[in-house]
Amino acid sequence: MSDDPYVLTQRDARGVVTFTLNRPASFNALSEGMLTALQAELAALARDDGARVVVIAAAGKAFCAGHDLKEMRAAPSFAYYETLFERCTQVMLAVQRLPVPVIARVQGIATAAGCQLVAMCDLAVASRDARFAVSGVNLGLFCSTPGVALSRNLSRKAAFEMLVTGEFITAVQALEKGLVNRVADADALDAEVERLVASIVAKPRVAVATGKALFYRQLETGIAAAYADAGKTMACNMMDDSALEGVQAFIDKRAPAWR
Repeated sequence: MSDDPYVLTQRDARGVVTFTLNRPASFNALSEGMLTALQAELAALARDDGARVVVIAAAGKAFCAGHDLKEMRAAPSFAYYETLFERCTQVMLAVQRLPVPVIARVQGIATAAGCQLVAMCDLAVASRDARFAVSGVNLGLFCSTPGVALSRNLSRKAAFEMLVTGEFITAVQALEKGLVNRVADADALDAEVERLVASIVAKPRVAVATGKALFYRQLETGIAAAYADAGKTMACNMMDDSALEGVQAFIDKRAPAWR
């Protein structure tokens, strides 16, 4: 369908659309360019009555490493961070609002907003060697917006442990905690995704669309307000000296000098 430098889009005869995050050198970070590309693709798909399933995949070793920290650190201001996190929120909500199921195909690490993206997808299939973390707290930046998605997938204690420790979990642990649906060996990942896809496209589109809308309508009451609060909280947090220093230390590949 398209050859966007940030997101490659393919479509098969069944109406199965695959978005491939295409910035492997930057671990497919959700830069402003990536967010813009994803928003455009999702908006176009929302108007596409022929689409049946969406698969979000990624090029390279990482699925998505979250926000682009160098970009975030370049011009720190509350207004910039608030706008950035709101843009990311709109992408995440667009995934949930699509009338067709969205499957994350996770072949590598998914951290921070990348883990959030996995959590916001309706379904997720992970390679056995994939790993997941919401590791902003290690930089002094609590992953507030990823926490909204994570806490709606995992139990409260499991989600909070990930958020407050920043530690990685394995694909098998992600399966046990409810972050992903299925785990497969790397060479069987596509086949496992296809099993889910085939099952979904065998069902009436209207039934799946109606069911998805109802599922989130009854389950996710208050999510927009939660994201608004989380975005402001994260923007405030990012302006704190400890977060700015933590991010800069990460960029400089040194230990942060917190006071």
